[in-house]
Amino acid sequence: MNFQQLKIIREAARCEFNLTEVANALFTSQSGVSRHIRDLEDELGVEIFIRRGKRLLGMTEPGKALLTIAERILDEAGKVRRLADVFTSESSGVLTIATTHTQARYSLPRVIKAFRALYPNVRLELNQGSPQEIVSMLVAGEADVGIASEQLVNHSALAAFPWFGWHHALLVPKAHELTRQDPVSLAALSRYPLITYRQGITGRSKVDRAFHAAGLKPDIVLSAQDSDVVKTYVELGLGVGILADQACQLDEHSSLVRLDVGHLFESNTVWLGLKRGQLQRNYVWQFLELCNANLSIEEIKRQALSLHDESTTEPVLDFQI
Repeated sequence: MNFQQLKIIREAARCEFNLTEVANALFTSQSGVSRHIRDLEDELGVEIFIRRGKRLLGMTEPGKALLTIAERILDEAGKVRRLADVFTSESSGVLTIATTHTQARYSLPRVIKAFRALYPNVRLELNQGSPQEIVSMLVAGEADVGIASEQLVNHSALAAFPWFGWHHALLVPKAHELTRQDPVSLAALSRYPLITYRQGITGRSKVDRAFHAAGLKPDIVLSAQDSDVVKTYVELGLGVGILADQACQLDEHSSLVRLDVGHLFESNTVWLGLKRGQLQRNYVWQFLELCNANLSIEEIKRQALSLHDESTTEPVLDFQI
């Protein structure tokens, strides 16, 4: 048994048992992948995969047990390799951040600017995705820091720290009827076509929950992942936009106006996530402290390096955006 065989087992599960994709991900040949699988099955004396002809359809029970062990072994091996990097590259390297478009566009710029002043030799990579994709990147070790409003705090493999709280706001044309309502009601809002985030993105569940609790069915004519896309279609007159308040920045020439509706929808929290139990370079800890000055590096390390969730207190939020 060797590391390459374990990598193939892990990658096969990630690629839904498509051996061509496994080979591409591991920079090897499909025939080599098949040979490693046969050799491992011969060595263990069990079948790892369920097959139909030459196709892999899934994992047998022994295969599922082996996958769990392989992921743990490869994760520990990654920590050993990371050890040298942590102690030899404290002020240079790459910081990979997995985040949503809204945070990358509206919340991160001031933090990135401050971080670059402290660590000019650290290169930054911003990978944008949905909260589910951000969690996956963190767990797989493909990102150092994850930033999202949902899901990070609920995953046992991640340590999550609060950044700031936010509410939804409306964007409407300046002459829109809703501008004459103070405050705007859900009943009034439900009478107009709406444009907002797609399911699973930027507090969408709280928008849906508010309408459902009021017994109203909103007319969501368009949903998107990108705040700027939502604004574009509001400007085209397709409907009323429901966006994160930090994404509702307008210049003096805008044809739109922002309406506060914090009373209609539950508040949200943006969370900073790290893979639990993983060694980090000093600049990773510093990045989180730059985001929220109420977090100390000592507390971040204590929670992140613990293998169990120790958070039992209410989050301390930084609202200075």
